[in-house]
Parts: sequence; structure tokens; C-alpha cells
Amino acid sequence: MLRSNNFLTSGPVMSACRKNLTAWKFGAARAIEWLRGFRMAACLLAVFTCATTQAGTVHVAVAANFSAPLKAIASAFELDTRHQVLTSSGATGKLFAQVTSGARFDVFLSADEVAITRLEQSGHAVTGTRFTYATGRLALWSALASAVDGDGAVLKTGAFSKIAIASPKSAPYGRAAIETLTRLGLLDSFAPKFVTGESIGQTYSFVATGNAPLGFVALSQVMENGRLKGGSVWLVPANLHHALRQDAALLAHGKTNAAAVAFLQFLKTDKAIAIMRSFGYAP
Repeated sequence: MLRSNNFLTSGPVMSACRKNLTAWKFGAARAIEWLRGFRMAACLLAVFTCATTQAGTVHVAVAANFSAPLKAIASAFELDTRHQVLTSSGATGKLFAQVTSGARFDVFLSADEVAITRLEQSGHAVTGTRFTYATGRLALWSALASAVDGDGAVLKTGAFSKIAIASPKSAPYGRAAIETLTRLGLLDSFAPKFVTGESIGQTYSFVATGNAPLGFVALSQVMENGRLKGGSVWLVPANLHHALRQDAALLAHGKTNAAAVAFLQFLKTDKAIAIMRSFGYAP
């Protein structure tokens, strides 16, 4: 019996047991390491899935004068929130008609106050969400460096064949241009020279391409980073037309859209306001 016990605790049997135990320990360590890696991957997947689920899309209808600032603001918003911004640009009147006809916009950035008021009254905008996000400025601009003087005296000379304005029926900046010419006593004499764009965006294109030597545009279209991008400009005094207060609101289609609510909140941040100022807007 003694020899038998010694045989079990030494020699080939014990050596084999030790090898098996070592292999088992190594396998267990590998298994634990694999489980830890699996758990880490699962956690990362859960975080990514959660972030992806929370990220949304907001469709913004924006007045043409604010297209360039919105592009910069949207980029900053997307970087900060992971939400995506889709935009549709045009004359305020045209966008208003699309909203009331059922267009699936979540947010409306108007070029005036009237459109938002009417949308609230009709139930197309969520009551209590409206606010003035920017105050715009009207400018007389030419793509030529010396065509427009800083005092707007070129208007009194009338030494041009065409002048571009946005349609006063659909574009608030067009109405502001008509008011300016009326106060200056020049409307009747200039009417035959009008080249009319359906939006301020089209009006800018008329001047930029030379189809009209000068025209009334939004200051934001010719200004970037606080400087004139090119050509020559007269900043129209604000007392020559109604204030270009531009209102925003959450539309009925976007009332349950977290991305839309977040975007409107972002418009009020210092980051967004700084971008607007760089394009010549006042908050």
C-alpha cells in the first residue's frame, strides 16, 4: 500500500497531473481574458447604438437671405449634437405656402414676423415656440468695385439701366427695398428698371452674374467673417424701411422631434449668434 501511495504522488502520474493543471490554468486565463474583451466590445456597441438611436434629423425651411449663415450654424450644430440638418431655401412667401400645403418641415426660419404669426394662428406652428432669431440689414450692392458709393448717391444719378429687387409679394427684403425707394422719392422713376427675383437669393444672382449692374440684397449675402466679400456696397439706413426682424418657430410636423427642439435652442447660443454677427446680422 505504501508503495502504491508513493506511486500516485510521484513519478509519471504526478507529472501528468501537473501538466494538465497548468494547461487548465492557462486555458481559464485565456477564457477570462476573452470574456473581458467581449464585455468591453458589448459596452462599446451599446454606447454606439444608444448615440445612433438618439441622433435625429431636423428639416429646416429657411428664408433665402439666411442660407449661408444657416450652413455654418448647421455644421456647428451637427458637430455638437450628432443630429443632422436638412434645409430647403426660398422666399418666405413661397415657403409659407408650402408649409400650409402640408410640406413636412420641422422648423421655419422666416425673413419676417408676419409669416410665423399667421402659421401660429392657423395651427401650423407650435404656439409659444416663436422668437426673433436675427435682425437683417438691407444693402445696395454691385459686383463692380466702384459702382456703388458708401452713401448711396448712385441712386440719385440714375446712371444705370437695371436695378434688381426681390419680389415684394413673397420676399420681405423686396418689400424693404420698395419702402426705401418710396421714402427716397425714387420708386416711380425706377419701376421700369426693375429686374425682379422671386427670392432674395435669385436677386443676388442677377447682380452677381451681371444681369443687373446693382440691386438691393441682404447684407448677409455679400458679407462674410465681418468683411465685404467683393464689389461695392451701401448699407441702407434702417430708418428707410421696416425693421427686418426674422422669426423662427417649431412647426406642427416637428413638435415631437427632439432634434428640431434642440436646433431651435442652439440658435440662441453664443456660438450661433457669433456666426450670425459675422454675416452682418444683429441677434
